[in-house]
Amino acid sequence: MRVATPDQEPRLARAVRAVLVIDLVESVRLYEADQEDTARRWRRLVDRVERDVLPSRGGRLVKSLGDGLMLEFAHAQPAVSAAFAIQHACGGLNEGVPPERRMLLRAGVHAGELIADDLDVYGHSVNLAARLTTLAGPGEIVVSAEVRDGLTPILDADIEDLGECYLKHVQQPVRAYRVGPPGEQPIIEPGGATAAELRPTIAVVPLTARSVEPEHRLLGEVLADEIISALSRAAELNVISRLSTTAFRDREAPPAEVAAHLGANYILSGSYRTAGDQCVVVAELADAANGRVLWGHSLKGSVRGIVAGEDRLIDQIVSQCGTAVVAREVSRALSLPLPTLESYTLLIGAVTAMHRLSLREFERARGMLETLVDRARRQPVPHAWLAKWHVLRVQQGWTDDPAREAQRALDCTRRALDADPEHPLALTIDGMVHTHLVKRHDLAAERYDQALRANPNESLAWLLKGILHAFRGEGRAAVQGTERALRLSPLDPLRYFYDSLAATAALSAERWERAIALAQRSLRHNRTHTSTLRAMAIAQVRAGRLDDARATVAELMRLEPSLTVTRYRERNPSAGYETGKLWAEALRQAGVPE
Repeated sequence: MRVATPDQEPRLARAVRAVLVIDLVESVRLYEADQEDTARRWRRLVDRVERDVLPSRGGRLVKSLGDGLMLEFAHAQPAVSAAFAIQHACGGLNEGVPPERRMLLRAGVHAGELIADDLDVYGHSVNLAARLTTLAGPGEIVVSAEVRDGLTPILDADIEDLGECYLKHVQQPVRAYRVGPPGEQPIIEPGGATAAELRPTIAVVPLTARSVEPEHRLLGEVLADEIISALSRAAELNVISRLSTTAFRDREAPPAEVAAHLGANYILSGSYRTAGDQCVVVAELADAANGRVLWGHSLKGSVRGIVAGEDRLIDQIVSQCGTAVVAREVSRALSLPLPTLESYTLLIGAVTAMHRLSLREFERARGMLETLVDRARRQPVPHAWLAKWHVLRVQQGWTDDPAREAQRALDCTRRALDADPEHPLALTIDGMVHTHLVKRHDLAAERYDQALRANPNESLAWLLKGILHAFRGEGRAAVQGTERALRLSPLDPLRYFYDSLAATAALSAERWERAIALAQRSLRHNRTHTSTLRAMAIAQVRAGRLDDARATVAELMRLEPSLTVTRYRERNPSAGYETGKLWAEALRQAGVPE
């Protein structure tokens, strides 16, 4: 450890880091009962952290007190992995120890900008990590939204949304999540052997950066996005969504592990390096069953050309990879990436924030999307997501004028389709607007079909087409559509939204227990999605679990106090069908006022 001389102050530097704070529960009582034994066991735990936990995760021990630790990591994922490992190590040290003398830990993790030197870390991010420990019970780990955004459910952790929490000396409420070791499996039911399921499935993992300029760190995501867009135009292939495969960025996981989580037959992965505007990509296609490389190549291109969608590097990868899998070339898709990497990052941030359904961050997402619209007016993607923002605003009950929101959403999708009349996402969101806000289900069905003709693997189109069947009471078709969407997006960061709509599809098929299971899993990842609570309450009533339904409605009314059965009928797309009448009556029985 370097120590500053009297005439030399330590050098301070700003950095973005993840901070893990470990606190020993009831440390005063343990030390009073047996000071030497407690100190010896604590020292043994610290030794294990330094020897076994930190080196493999690239962490640094910042502070070690007699009843706590502060650790620093480059990213959220290794910080949370370290927290799991430390809790496990502590459990091992408690074997054979009487219950009253066992060491129990609680942990808090936050990621953000801080000030660091060789000796310590300073700033709001450090304080917030420490405050999060106060939300954790013995043996628990609580993380901030910034950390949760760096984790992939199922792969990294079992995540439970605690909602917005107030912390001492923190002015604004903080969205917090309780995390546990990964173990939960996707709720995906095997379906019949449809034509789509018999096609081979390919997953494109974001390419790993090797010796790149800092401004090119996200180029691997752009490359994967363009490759997936091109491959998706081949009707002979199922292509896993980009948001799902992003979970494996920089993990260097073997093909068998990727396939186990994504259900893919082939894995396309690789790396890239840049020098100035030059980019070299080394890509390979592997058989997921045995890991054997079927195709590999090194290709050159320009960074500017790739970002602008003008470089032939993507065409070459698609052509050669497509030939190896289905023996024919696949053309590039019509959609283009946003013109700069900064805009690309901004889009991902906006989509994440709007789906958290925290009112403060929801409004922030609107600002980000409007910035993107101003920056790239001829790009359909930001217009389409802004239209969905207006739909979610109505669904959450955050507007007094649904008709105005409907008109604004239609304006957004019109601009998106003016820019690209065949853009799958724009067509899908336009169908969503016509389903939920305009109540023109005939036009909505037409839009979903157009989207799926443009991209047979557009998972959101399958999801929303399925929910349209659900509103009509066509349960079998509803379940088929939503289950197809779940299979195409097994690790999507917006998985709670998929699970929520799949629960509604199960309602229409009168599969009450499955609807409850899907709704519960959705709520574990987002407790503020009122549509999910409505679906679960209806399923509980129909399953004869009236007490559970009333408890669900109590939480629903806390989030949406203005909800009534009449307002539900007015805005729910199922109102004109028999399903809508049955669902409205179920909500009334559960306690929603008339």
